[in-house]
Amino acid sequence: MIALQQAVRASTVLAAVLQRAAQSQAMLEAVRPLLPPGLRQQVAAGPLEDGLWCVLVEHSAAHSKLRLLAPTLLAALQQAGYAVTELRIKVRAPR
Repeated sequence: MIALQQAVRASTVLAAVLQRAAQSQAMLEAVRPLLPPGLRQQVAAGPLEDGLWCVLVEHSAAHSKLRLLAPTLLAALQQAGYAVTELRIKVRAPR
């Protein structure tokens, strides 16, 4: 069986997916200090594609709070050099 890392290196498509996932996580870490302490653990990095970054939250109250912070977070990401033009917030489906 081929190791996952070997498969990723062998496939440009998988490598691109892995790169976007890593960038999404890095973006979350860049804005995490701007989040209120109670909200930090309720936010997860979501998909990143063509300038649109999706952030996943645990519930609708977190969604509302994050929506208010969205312009600040977007500006901080752009200032940090990330090519993101839109921030979308989605409530995760219950596990």
